[in-house]
Amino acid sequence: MQWIAPSEKDLATDTLEKRLWAAADQFRANSGLSAAQYSQPVLGLIFLRFAEVRFATQRAKLEKSSASSRRGSRVDEPAAYHADGILYLAPNTRFEALLRLPEAADIGAKVNDAMRDIEKHNPQLAGVLPKTYNLFTSTLLKELLKKVSEIPASLDYDAFGRIYEYFLGEFAMTEGQGGGEFYTPSSIVRLLTEVIEPYHGRILDPACGSGGMFVQSAKFVAEHKKNPASELSIHGVEKTDETGRLCRMNLAVHGLEGDIRHGGQVNSYYDDPHDATGRFDFVLANPPFNVNAVDKERLKDSVGPGRRFPFGLPRTDNGNYLWIQLFYSSLNAKGRAGFVMANSASDARSSEQDLRKELIEAHAVDVMVAVGPNMFYTVTLPVTLWFFDKGKAKTPRADTVLFIDARHIYRQVDRAHREWTPAQIGFIANVVRLYRGVELDFTLGGDEARSKIEELFGTRHKSHITCHYQNVPGLCRAATLKEIEAQGWSLNPGRYVGVAAGEAVTDEDFKEQLETLNEELETLNAQARELETTIAQNVTEILET
Repeated sequence: MQWIAPSEKDLATDTLEKRLWAAADQFRANSGLSAAQYSQPVLGLIFLRFAEVRFATQRAKLEKSSASSRRGSRVDEPAAYHADGILYLAPNTRFEALLRLPEAADIGAKVNDAMRDIEKHNPQLAGVLPKTYNLFTSTLLKELLKKVSEIPASLDYDAFGRIYEYFLGEFAMTEGQGGGEFYTPSSIVRLLTEVIEPYHGRILDPACGSGGMFVQSAKFVAEHKKNPASELSIHGVEKTDETGRLCRMNLAVHGLEGDIRHGGQVNSYYDDPHDATGRFDFVLANPPFNVNAVDKERLKDSVGPGRRFPFGLPRTDNGNYLWIQLFYSSLNAKGRAGFVMANSASDARSSEQDLRKELIEAHAVDVMVAVGPNMFYTVTLPVTLWFFDKGKAKTPRADTVLFIDARHIYRQVDRAHREWTPAQIGFIANVVRLYRGVELDFTLGGDEARSKIEELFGTRHKSHITCHYQNVPGLCRAATLKEIEAQGWSLNPGRYVGVAAGEAVTDEDFKEQLETLNEELETLNAQARELETTIAQNVTEILET
């Protein structure tokens, strides 16, 4: 199925976030600093602007209540702010105070001091905020502060979050491959959350980057009229210390707290800081793909039923099926997971095929979504979204998996990047809800998503339309485990969904298939090299005896 939404690249080019980015990027070019040096301090200033707006709103409320209270004013008590998930800001740390500093002052030192004081009064931010403002000249910092001050105090909570997310995405593009390690585009994350529906419970991301999975989960909860801070218990692991701090700052920007373990080379393969096995309601992740050089000797005690790697270790030197098992084993009996994975994992052969067979036969694989190229900022390859649901084993869909081909559903953002619109995300998520036999939800996508669902799945009656799941060639198919076994236990949606009547295989489809085959060839070549080495060692040992 093809649904290409109109491009908006020529609309709203003067939106606030784009104007702010254009100015900030110009300042960066004139500063002589790299994007990596520049990104966290700039995000720190946006963070401070946002924190001050929330602080000022709470302070006004406290002043109003203290006027009629006998217990006296609480406007300068940090606890009065923390109780509502708001950061307390001492006078010298407030954005307006920094903005008023004369250029002759050492503004870099003053901002560094402000960041230290914010951490002092808000312990959840200890060691998180950037303190490298001494790299900037006072002139440049003054200009940056002025530019960030253009963010109106009247902006709503979500608008501030969008600006922050926009800057994260732009820095990811600017920094290239490294930036992609901490940022997953919001439309991808939003679909993950819409499908797993994290209304309430413990949520884990063992490769959490800058925390986008948590932020979008909180947004899902808020849109369904609940308080994310009280509904979600957030847990993350991030190997890179700098990125872990970025995650905690991102959570704070959105009024959230979480147990984020980062730095010290903490690695989710070898380390389990949250004692995760069987404990989580939800897992969301975009792990690094095709990682090699994993020390399997360190993992041997974590293999077996009820452990972190319940189905065993892959023989190939590729970490994909280690991640997949970690996500599976972290879920409780009714837990759901949604994660991004390299296409090659859906069809991988040899020991990985055996692991995939066991996973499918465990009745946990619920939905597979094929995603087209150019949806990520730093890689062009298509990917697959996997969804687990351990609770489905006791439902009528226990012996089926839903496959969705979303490669031709997108909006072209610019020549090199695509995304999904809210209506497209809402549409795909509601295809899943139809399959699950649960109530449809058009909170995201509204009437546009509803009309698309009714067009493809609706039956018109005199006064209303009813919708029921059915296989739609070129879009979706619910395949049985027997059909999946006949396909060599493949979880590649393209093998099941087929092509809609009248549609032909496009050049782009061929390119995607070629890229996927090439990725698999590289994996097989790596396995062959590993086998050659083993054979050579065995022959040498035989000849020496």
